[in-house]
Amino acid sequence: MFKTPLIFIFIFLFLKADSFSSELALEIDPYYTNLGYYFDIGEKEENLGRKSEFEIYSYLLKNIYRPKTLVFESSFNPLPYLGTVIKRSYPQMYKDAYVGDNFNWIKAVTAGFEEPWAFSVFFGNVVGFDSIRKEFLGKRKGYSGILFDFGDYHIRDNSLIYDKWVSVEIKLKGEQIIEERTLSWSYRFGFKFHSKNYIKDEFFIGIKRQRTDYKPAGFWYENCGVELTSSFSQDNLKPIRHLFIVDKKIPLKNKRASFSIGAGFIWDSYKKYSDDYGYKNRDSFQFLIRPNIEF
Repeated sequence: MFKTPLIFIFIFLFLKADSFSSELALEIDPYYTNLGYYFDIGEKEENLGRKSEFEIYSYLLKNIYRPKTLVFESSFNPLPYLGTVIKRSYPQMYKDAYVGDNFNWIKAVTAGFEEPWAFSVFFGNVVGFDSIRKEFLGKRKGYSGILFDFGDYHIRDNSLIYDKWVSVEIKLKGEQIIEERTLSWSYRFGFKFHSKNYIKDEFFIGIKRQRTDYKPAGFWYENCGVELTSSFSQDNLKPIRHLFIVDKKIPLKNKRASFSIGAGFIWDSYKKYSDDYGYKNRDSFQFLIRPNIEF
């Protein structure tokens, strides 16, 4: 439905790459791995150096309506997809992972992203930052603009559901890695549409912020993170999904690494699907615990 025109656009830009300033960037993460192709279509990308967190937000918001960059991105979510493989291929192992009705340790580790993979087109403003990471790991950037996402499956309860979907959202996203801190953020609001008439179209709001300070100054927002995503039916505005996680980060002494422990929950409503789909009166609730080491 959306595949053919996007392929022609991508081929056109690839063939005309010598007319644009372009860049290929790879990001590897157990929850969200992506490959992006950047095209400068306006003024040259600005480098903000080492601005403070709120100076970054202010700049991105002020320039959200000044698109200078077009980004094509292909993404894959390894751990969320692994959860579906385990449930499908090793059902007894998945069943044994339940510790009570609302806690399955496999789902607790793999839940988070609602899709296993996606193709994205971003149109907006992109800025760069000074970074201590080496160039081959990819430049760290900040984004503000409009994002279109496309996919053919989504995940519920570690099960793949065939569903051609498209979403459009306004988004602020980025990551800055300097000597004093590692900061990442994602703020978004948008709409999602499904090709299957038994899946309700929705609108959503999402907030995600992670900050690790290696030279803390005593502010309340240091060394902590929060993620909140809520989706609502476009028909009646009733909630159909909530994801909430908070975490605390403990930097390791004399090392650029930190221990992180997060806790939260994910809730999916049966009202996202029509009654004859099989989820009638079967809301899903799962506690989440996420220990992690961040480098």
